Amino acid sequence: MKTYMFPGQGSQARGMGGDLFDAYPELTAKADAVLGYSIKELCLEDPRRELGKTQFTQPALYVVNALSYYKRIQDTGETPDYLAGHSLGEFNALLAAECFDFETGLKLVKKRGELMSQATQGAMAAIVNATREQIEAVLKEKGLGEVDIANCNTPLQIVISGPSADIAACQEIFQFDRVMYVPLNTSGAFHSRLMIPAKQKFETFLKKRKFSQPKIPVIANLTAKPYPNGAVVEYLSKQISSTVLWSDTIHHLMSLSDAMEFVEIGHGDVLAKMILKIRQIAAKAAAEQAPPPAQAEQKSEVPSVDAVVAASAGAAEDAGGAREDRFALAERKVAAWNSRHRVGSGVKSLVAEHGALITRTPAVVLFGHRAAVYMEGFNGYFDLDELSLDEHSAA
Repeated sequence: MKTYMFPGQGSQARGMGGDLFDAYPELTAKADAVLGYSIKELCLEDPRRELGKTQFTQPALYVVNALSYYKRIQDTGETPDYLAGHSLGEFNALLAAECFDFETGLKLVKKRGELMSQATQGAMAAIVNATREQIEAVLKEKGLGEVDIANCNTPLQIVISGPSADIAACQEIFQFDRVMYVPLNTSGAFHSRLMIPAKQKFETFLKKRKFSQPKIPVIANLTAKPYPNGAVVEYLSKQISSTVLWSDTIHHLMSLSDAMEFVEIGHGDVLAKMILKIRQIAAKAAAEQAPPPAQAEQKSEVPSVDAVVAASAGAAEDAGGAREDRFALAERKVAAWNSRHRVGSGVKSLVAEHGALITRTPAVVLFGHRAAVYMEGFNGYFDLDELSLDEHSAA
């Protein structure tokens, strides 16, 4: 069995789409007409530095994902058994399932991006090497009830979303041992209750349109189960303010076939890396023996902060026990970088002209094998191998 999956916001990069725009001139022209600007110029050149802004990011990704899908079908002629998309990518999954056409989907995404860009309150951060249950326990113990779980990307990579002050307060709470806090450069608290006004407006917009039933099963972010008939309006509107159950989605698809093949359609390999990590953790968990009866009968309790931190570190070590050499290499790169360079170091990109760059966080290992560091003013990470430091930036 085969699943086609489409990435969402955060996977964008200048140059994405390549020659797809010239390969599909009619669709590119339709996109320009809907958007009121050149989608090719935005994606390939980004002359006004708009690609990182939500109202531009979402249409750009939708178009690149769509053209990539049409190219894949043209080249292979194969039809997937299932479809899935991460947040914005779910619109491309529904497009591939023929719930709507290219132009209609782009109009939906354009409206979604505009509504989400207007929700400027709140912030988001990724918590790495802690489970959802552990994070929720800590948030409860610390009285941070306004913070929501926005994305469950992998069992040990969770994104939180909520009021800016509360998300900032989480930085101190979630930086123990191997548990890391990584701020995300977003314009608002996506996939949280702060997005309910945008959700309501988008639902009204969706209700004005008619949608076909999916011709290929689409696994929904909202439920991690296939879209039922007649659910497009409800699911797409609720998705804006609800948790993206990506890890659960992948587990559901893996449960359908031990040999499920996942093909990422669009720019980059963000989702492929997540799936690699999900599969590693699942394989490790399956290999573990059941706990002794005495342990199994112990009464469960809400863990303290110290217990959660210890459990998080242990879970991370267990998950990484079977890592290949490249994962260990990434960890060594991160350790070396952080021992030499402070947050706020000036760096230069070796692969693109970005001008002066300033690090905003310590280096981290993303998806279990990518050594990267987050930059001020950019919606994403830069690989350590693609950076050189100014000679005066070392600690």
